[in-house]
Amino acid sequence: MTTVVVGAGIIGTTLAYELQKCGRQVVLLDRGEVGRGASYGNMASIAVTEFMPASRPSIWKQIPGWMLDPEGPVRVRPGYMPKLLPWFARFVAASRPSKLRQLEAEGAALCARVYDDLLPLLRETGLEGELTDEGCLSLYKDEAEFRADREHIEILERFDFPHQRLTGAQARELEPELSEDISVAVLFPQNRSLRDPFRLVSCLAQRFTALGGEIRRGDVVGFSRAGRITSVQLGGGGEIPADEVAICAGAHSGLLSKMLDEPMPLETERGYHTQIMSPGISMRHSIIWPARAFMVTPTAGGIRVGGTVEMAGLDAAPDYRRSKITVRRAQTALPNLRCENFSEWMGHRPAFPDTVPVMSASAKTPGVFYATGHGHLGVTYAATTARLMGDLITGAPPPIDMHPYRVDRF
Repeated sequence: MTTVVVGAGIIGTTLAYELQKCGRQVVLLDRGEVGRGASYGNMASIAVTEFMPASRPSIWKQIPGWMLDPEGPVRVRPGYMPKLLPWFARFVAASRPSKLRQLEAEGAALCARVYDDLLPLLRETGLEGELTDEGCLSLYKDEAEFRADREHIEILERFDFPHQRLTGAQARELEPELSEDISVAVLFPQNRSLRDPFRLVSCLAQRFTALGGEIRRGDVVGFSRAGRITSVQLGGGGEIPADEVAICAGAHSGLLSKMLDEPMPLETERGYHTQIMSPGISMRHSIIWPARAFMVTPTAGGIRVGGTVEMAGLDAAPDYRRSKITVRRAQTALPNLRCENFSEWMGHRPAFPDTVPVMSASAKTPGVFYATGHGHLGVTYAATTARLMGDLITGAPPPIDMHPYRVDRF
């Protein structure tokens, strides 16, 4: 039985490995190189505490002000706003208190089992060394900033995710480069980091091919169906016969689902990073500063700075002013950080308005499956998605209820 997995990012590559291991003959298909999309430039964090819906009123009520601020944490390019309105209407609809509690539980159910799936995957592939032992520090200038983030902490307490409040001095014992302006911090010990997220996905692809899996390059232009899926059509007239197809193409998955007459409200949250190879400092933990909307992670042989969201679609050129903004903010937390020998990157994070991914069989075409919309948590959810989707595709009972993640929930 041939399964075509469309999309060779961390989600698609991990799923392809899982299915090949389970006895499927898998073709991993992408128009580009393995792992060169969002999987290349993510912030390398296993962010199990970050499952809260973005549609919380405390967030969306600030969006109009943010959009007027050229350096705000959320930026919508004016020309893209009309196209974004239907998605934003669904985003606001997901902010009802009862809906938020439901979405929190759905995200927490995935995050609670992340290490149950990730650690065995790393062990069996010999990649345990890719995961650090240190967690993440959330920073606050003062008690007022900490109180403003209290909603986040209360959600973690409700679902029993470990965390530890620290004084500024205690945080500086863990990370001496932190500014004296930090007076409160919270340690999230489970939010460990990857030494290099691109190397992880590349190594998983190698393990996949060692099991007999095939990697192919090509643009998907359509699908053939005869009651169920029969093939994937490629640009130039080629095709790949398929008994099953899994759509794991990140922010591009919505274009593919339209070809299957199954549109989904998927947007791209464009993210930026600056990879600094000569930072002048060393770090062990990742850090985030919620009030200033940036994250810093030691990864890929240097220090990576990222943060903020830009809504501008799939085709607009990058605006690297976003990268420079986050570096300046990072330097307020790390005053000795130098930005030398650096590169800037922009990538597309796939986002549904309710912040919950789709992991589902198609509601319209037998043999088609979707695993997309993981937002900021693609690398966090990758092993769990592979386990759940592997069960779904092979007919084994998944360990959690998959109904909340269905494609036709919108």
